[in-house]
Amino acid sequence: MEFWAEGTYGVQAPLTDEAVRDAEALLGVRLPDSLLDLLRVQNGGTVTDALSAFPTRVRTTWAPDHVPFDSLMGIGTAEGSLSLLDTPYLVQEWDLPSPVVLLTGDGHTWIALDYRAGGEPSVVWLDAEDESEVALAPDFRTFLAGLVPEHSFD
Repeated sequence: MEFWAEGTYGVQAPLTDEAVRDAEALLGVRLPDSLLDLLRVQNGGTVTDALSAFPTRVRTTWAPDHVPFDSLMGIGTAEGSLSLLDTPYLVQEWDLPSPVVLLTGDGHTWIALDYRAGGEPSVVWLDAEDESEVALAPDFRTFLAGLVPEHSFD
């Protein structure tokens, strides 16, 4: 199944090994191979409608049964576009837990890789407004496998 939607919104320059090393050094983590594989195809951007939501077992401030996943930040410094490299600033600005790497979000809510337990990061939903979080998946590969179309929810 195709992951990326057409368009250039949020797309960074093609990903290089050097950019990955620099990003991991800045963020202080090792990024999951499954994430880097996607970013090597296209370095961030809009996600296809078929993969635009992740089901939840609990209500969030977004919806009773899912969270949105309409884009994935890449690694880079393209003007006017957020990047994984903005995580340290955004975590401080929105008073989010750490260490995490933000994958997508709007300031109030985020989907992030959660490194707080050590080892392979889990994927969480973080809500800065009500200071809540919801565990989504034990790892990024499982998160990807669970994505569904947002229109499949009422």
